[in-house]
Amino acid sequence: MTTHDAASSALTHPSRAAIVDAIREHCAAPGEVDAGGLTAGQLSALLGLHPTTVRFHTARLEEAGVLTSSTTTAFGVGAPRKIYSLVRPIAPDRRGDYLLRLLQLMTESFTSGATPQEAGEQWAVRHLELVTAPPAASPGAWLAKVGPLVDVLEDWGYVPDLAIADRGRTCRLVLADCPFLELARANPDVVCGIHEGLLSGALGALGEPDVEVVLEPFVGPALCRAAITTHHPFDHDRHRDTEETSA
Repeated sequence: MTTHDAASSALTHPSRAAIVDAIREHCAAPGEVDAGGLTAGQLSALLGLHPTTVRFHTARLEEAGVLTSSTTTAFGVGAPRKIYSLVRPIAPDRRGDYLLRLLQLMTESFTSGATPQEAGEQWAVRHLELVTAPPAASPGAWLAKVGPLVDVLEDWGYVPDLAIADRGRTCRLVLADCPFLELARANPDVVCGIHEGLLSGALGALGEPDVEVVLEPFVGPALCRAAITTHHPFDHDRHRDTEETSA
């Protein structure tokens, strides 16, 4: 079981979910000791649970990697007390949402006669709220155009990493943790085609129609790459061409 699965499983118990919510939402009142978390006694008082019950559930939450514990003398009286805090925010598991979105697009492609690329482009045009602007005339402006594209990929479940090549004309994206890996291995032309269309459609909506999108699937475990190149001339290219013509 993955760390995420263990955390999700632990939170299915209502008392454990209530403990996590109480710790997440706790804000020390004026004059109250803020130890960076809550003790079993504080959780017991907040939730109406017996302290032994609280300690049982916090132990399970620690095992699942949801909570961490430490001792503090911040309360100033008696022995150091054990406090519980969140390891990290628990994000909802959206893999089902990602898969449903892709399956809907695949169905649209098969039933409408559109190619996977066309289906991806059409989805981008219909669903993405992107601001159209003139084509980028410099590497910095081009990078700014790719920024919203990274947001789109994150919304589709990817973890993208960005690098620049070709004097700023090409943006290389490493796409980790592909949420569609098994489906893509079985249907690479369809799944990867939809994602190519998604990228080119999003860039078209941003005012960048003259682009080339190349996907490299399965370059590593759960890893793909994309190279996105603009063919629109940058200002420094125009200046260089003018100088060469004048010479």
